[in-house]
Order: sequence, then structure tokens, then C-alpha cells
Amino acid sequence: MLILVRHGRTAANAAGLLQGRTDNPLDRIGLLQAEAIAGAIGHVDRLISSPLKRALETAAAFGTDTDVDDRFAELDFGELESVAISEVAPEIWSEWQSSIDYRPPGGETIRELGVRVREALSELVEDAAGTDIVVISHVSPIKAGAAWALGAGDDVGWRTHLGQASISRIIMRNGVPMLLSFNETAHLDRID
Repeated sequence: MLILVRHGRTAANAAGLLQGRTDNPLDRIGLLQAEAIAGAIGHVDRLISSPLKRALETAAAFGTDTDVDDRFAELDFGELESVAISEVAPEIWSEWQSSIDYRPPGGETIRELGVRVREALSELVEDAAGTDIVVISHVSPIKAGAAWALGAGDDVGWRTHLGQASISRIIMRNGVPMLLSFNETAHLDRID
């Protein structure tokens, strides 16, 4: 099984900022969320993480060796990095949501992100058929992973909500990924 985990909270998440490749650490709540994630998942056969600090700190809660794969890094928001979501112009949101080829100035397109995430996940299919592989990543790559499992286009990500520190699961049936769950958050119920 592939278990896709969105990292714990950062101060930028709490402030409603686009983080992208900005390398922020987890805040106090994020560290508690990381522990809750590790507790909810339990034993894993392999742990893979985005290279960004917030993902690596989430992975550290599992207490096992972690492989780093750059393809699971968050979307590069370019000049929109660290901008408050509420301050992004409506026309930019409109263009972004209508085309997976929209590129924030200096950033990356949803299509480019989808290509790298699908490639990385496809390499894990054989192993995931018989072992539990946890991938600690970010909202955009996990949405791309869900689209991959569903056989859908990357534009489906705009029609999904993925909460902070959530868990999503993909099983393999005859080499074909199937989305088992998306946006599990019950493990966070006891965190203030």
C-alpha cells in the first residue's frame, strides 16, 4: 500500500501563506500532528519524504530511516511564495484553476508537478503491492497522487480538499493503483 501523508502544520500554514518551496519547519502543533500521524500508521516497510524541512520533520516522528525524493516536493509557487492566499488576485486564481499549464512567474505548472509525481509513484507500484510505503509530502503532490490513482487528470486537484497532516491510502490491484481513502484526519482529533 502507498500511504500519502501531508506534513504537519507550519507557522506559514497557520498564517494562510503559500509555502511552496519555502523551507519552513513545523510549529508546535505540527510536531504534535507528526506524532499523531506516526501513531495512526504504525509500522512501515519504507519511508520516503520530500526534501523540505516540514516533511522531513514529519518523517522523523516515525523513528526509522527515510529516503528523500525531490519529486515529492511541493509545487514551486515562484513569485507567489510566502504570499497570503487571500492576497492572490482573483484573476490569477481563475487562470490557475482553468489551466494546468498556468505558471506562476518563476514557478512550476500543475502539469509539470503531475508528471514528476506520477513518475515517482509509478516506480513504487511493484513494491507497494506487498509492502507499506509511506510518502511524506505536500498538498499539491498528494492531490496529483490521488488523480493518478483515479486515472484522472491533474485538474481534479482543484475539486478536492486535503487537510493539514492528513493521510490518504492507495492500494494496488493487479498493478493498478486504487484510491482507498483520501484526507483521513481522525488521528488529529485530540490535538488543539
